[in-house]
Amino acid sequence: MSKEAVSKPVGGGFLLGDGPAATIFVPEQFTEEQLSFSETAVDFMEKDVLPLTEKMEEHDKKIEINVKLMKKAGEIGLLMIEIPEEFGGLGMDLSTSLKVSEAIARSGSFAATILAHSGIGTLPIVYFGNEAQKRKYLPKLATGEMIAAYGLTETGYGSDALGAKTKAVLSPDKKYYVLNGEKQFITNSGFADLFIIYAKVDGEKFTAFIVERKFEGLSTAKEENKMGIKGSSTRSVILNDVKVPVENVLGEIGKGHQSALGVLDIGRLKLGMASVGGSKEIIKYAVQYANQRMQFGQPISSFGMIRRKFADMMTKVYVTESMSYRTSGMIDDAIHALDRKAPDFSKKAAKIFEDYDIEASIMKVYGSEMLGFVVDEAVQSYGGYGYIEDYPVARAYRDARINRIFEGTNEINRLLIPATILKRSMKGELDFMGRLDDILAEIKADRVNKTPGQGLLGTEMLAADIAKKITVYAAGVSVQKYMSSLTDKAFNFGRGEYIFEQLANMMMETYAIDSAILRTLKLKELKGEPAISIPVLMTRAFVYETLNKIALIARQVLGDVAQDNADEFTTYEKALARLTFTYALDLSGIKERIAAHVVEKEGYTL
Repeated sequence: MSKEAVSKPVGGGFLLGDGPAATIFVPEQFTEEQLSFSETAVDFMEKDVLPLTEKMEEHDKKIEINVKLMKKAGEIGLLMIEIPEEFGGLGMDLSTSLKVSEAIARSGSFAATILAHSGIGTLPIVYFGNEAQKRKYLPKLATGEMIAAYGLTETGYGSDALGAKTKAVLSPDKKYYVLNGEKQFITNSGFADLFIIYAKVDGEKFTAFIVERKFEGLSTAKEENKMGIKGSSTRSVILNDVKVPVENVLGEIGKGHQSALGVLDIGRLKLGMASVGGSKEIIKYAVQYANQRMQFGQPISSFGMIRRKFADMMTKVYVTESMSYRTSGMIDDAIHALDRKAPDFSKKAAKIFEDYDIEASIMKVYGSEMLGFVVDEAVQSYGGYGYIEDYPVARAYRDARINRIFEGTNEINRLLIPATILKRSMKGELDFMGRLDDILAEIKADRVNKTPGQGLLGTEMLAADIAKKITVYAAGVSVQKYMSSLTDKAFNFGRGEYIFEQLANMMMETYAIDSAILRTLKLKELKGEPAISIPVLMTRAFVYETLNKIALIARQVLGDVAQDNADEFTTYEKALARLTFTYALDLSGIKERIAAHVVEKEGYTL
């Protein structure tokens, strides 16, 4: 393996070594220009979107209201963030777009609408469209003159999207493709002017097409009666002999997976960041209510178990936010290094998205489950009132649930994380097995470093190193034991799936620990240690609890690997004991200090 292959920054590399704090992007680094877009989005939400929340959920009002709001969003520049300047956009980076997504997420329904348009609806053309397609469509998408939707899912083919049955056949005169099929659960389908549709040319070559609503033969079914995000439009899109001009093929014939999967990775990352924005809003509601709600002669925000909830909610948001911007920063750096005018730009952009698909899947799963935790704790903080639709947390509870299904279910994304790590290791892109050999040598010689470093978060940095070693060890043992079975579907969808699920959980928690520490250390560089007491406390609490969680999951994985072989499991336990690092922490005291801050500020303030 070449030195370049091992050292090249690539997705999943967080498991194998340290990332200096200086290299991580944190939201505190946003420029005034970047923040101005977020402030515009906040103002738009306050004045235009949130006052229409109730009406938006009325069946006969949602289309009219969404179209009106999308036109307004286009007028004020919120739809053009990532569209290049030469095509009517602002040409801003992914991190700026995430900051806007965070603000928009205060409305679950409208967030679904605008993110479907500006993300998975528009970015396939931004990154994979040819010059003519970009000039024809991007200026209209940038202003809201056209609203986009993304058509991938089909009945029976949700997570297995590449197995779709929609068919495209070239006409005898070779001027257009005839599309037949049906797409299901398509956001914005009630009013979209343009659809990114995936179909198989001649039933075999998976290909993307730009399909306009006005094309004859395209129709939509009735609105779905959804549990949540009721203010968004969700319908099936029916393609009945739809004639699509050959110039509307997006990318290459048979290469539709590049845009489908590449843009889904960005969608997953944006969903994770939107979960952060939604969670911040819910924390504010929950704390304000708790400060006002009196029981036994005092506000319930003074009760220990309620305060613990607030500390945990804020900490999880801080960590997830750290992971999100770390990921977007890496992608931005890689995209900025490309020449957008080069003929191979799309190919190279697709490779960058692929490089960071592990982190994108992590953000989708971690963010959506973090939001689920926050809204659940918020409902509990409200007590019986949290179950009443007159209070905002009830809608948030309903709206949040879809995020674990959007953009590929969390189950599918969990399988992708360790599977992709393994694939890259086998291709020589990640020196996973080399790192495993080093760890095994440390275990055998009983020389695993357990001495905390000096300075701020020295103990936590050691804990992060131990977490990585435990995760690599558990994954490595699993691979070594079942290498011959990994391509066996019966194994993968049975015992292998259980193991992969737990390995994914360990990898996600390791990325979370690493990102929180790096962000907090970066904040020390930017602001000085006295100004970051709350981030330090949250990082310490999170790392302490999460390291223990990772060690517990590792024991479960190793038990699954050993099955009923007691001697084999004993060997694994001895190795884990040499890796495990434990330390004492006044966890309750730290959480009380975090809670005091949240209660005083009445929300997330960082």
